[in-house]
Amino acid sequence: MKVKRKIVAVPALAAETSRAEYVAVVEPICHRNTQANERILKGVKSEVKRGKLKPAAALAKAAAALQKTYAELKAVPQPAADAARLATWLTYVKSESTLLNATAKELRAGNKSKASHEEAKLVHNANLANSEVRPFGFHCCRFEPARFT
Repeated sequence: MKVKRKIVAVPALAAETSRAEYVAVVEPICHRNTQANERILKGVKSEVKRGKLKPAAALAKAAAALQKTYAELKAVPQPAADAARLATWLTYVKSESTLLNATAKELRAGNKSKASHEEAKLVHNANLANSEVRPFGFHCCRFEPARFT
């Protein structure tokens, strides 16, 4: 009896991703998001100061852009030694999107004080996110909501 042998290709184990390699991959992703936010949120701060809250709800567009960025960042292979730290950071990234949406919702409703409260939570979340990945030396992947809100 003749036995057919199946040849199976086993991929070589991927080399461990270093922190520097991770930064090199994610910084361009974050840079694209920063550029999108600059376009989307141009003038939002001044509109809010003048009391024009509904046009300032462009924060929802920024939230959508950040949600897309989050999906891209999540797909990037991470250094095993930093997996827990990066998981926490990505949780904060996702929260940033949620908080931007909440702020936009309050602005659309004309609730400046509630929007300010959401903004404060957004800034706090950004600070936590930045603290989590300080050792990476990110430039574009640092959250700076004060630039836009």
